[in-house]
Amino acid sequence: MKFVTWFPYYQDIRSKFGYSTEKDQNSAYLLSEKIKRKSLDPNVLKKKIQGKSVFVIGSGPDLKDYLQFIKKNRTILKIVADGTVKFLMENGITPDVVVTDLDGDPKFLHKAEKSGAIMVVHAHGDNIEEIEKLVPKFKKVLGTTQVMPVTNVYNFGGFTDGDRAVFLAEEFGAKEIILVGMTFGNTVGNYSKSTQDIDIKKEKLKIAKKLLQTLAKNSRSVLYDTSKKPITGFKEFEPT
Repeated sequence: MKFVTWFPYYQDIRSKFGYSTEKDQNSAYLLSEKIKRKSLDPNVLKKKIQGKSVFVIGSGPDLKDYLQFIKKNRTILKIVADGTVKFLMENGITPDVVVTDLDGDPKFLHKAEKSGAIMVVHAHGDNIEEIEKLVPKFKKVLGTTQVMPVTNVYNFGGFTDGDRAVFLAEEFGAKEIILVGMTFGNTVGNYSKSTQDIDIKKEKLKIAKKLLQTLAKNSRSVLYDTSKKPITGFKEFEPT
């Protein structure tokens, strides 16, 4: 998604939650500085994703129900939202790509990278401390932001880790995107950020769902959803 297309969505989100564009932009600059010697060329992701079927795995309340399905389909590329990393790795599954704003368990984020996962780290105004503390420990990072892109920090669209993972897969030309554990309802999954106000989390999920509905209207990928109530624009997918 081009920045000029994305920015009006960001402005609505900023207005709703009271975010500071200045803080978001400063966070992007900080991430850019932290990864200037270890930024990942986006072409690495393009080669990994383009033309492939991918799972985008989130931290929905029904995530455990899909464990055997994920294990059975280990060869499918797995793009994983932050908190889901812990669940997967505790069950012997290594993510291929991790989309994180660094509020997941740091131990498992670093373990995922050591196991071969590509780390896509997002900068925003509320995670400056985490960027300072955790990013130096990663070997390679692809940086993202929700405001103006800066050197080695990109904006592919999306708001939460889960929907940003879908926008990422779309950006790099996935043939099929299959949502797993991406339930945008009133129940927050156990592997979502536990310290966050539940009502705020629910509002964020509503926005994430709307963004994916918008994406579906112009997506080049074939979009599937394993949940019982697929997102509008996504085809129903029955896990087997």
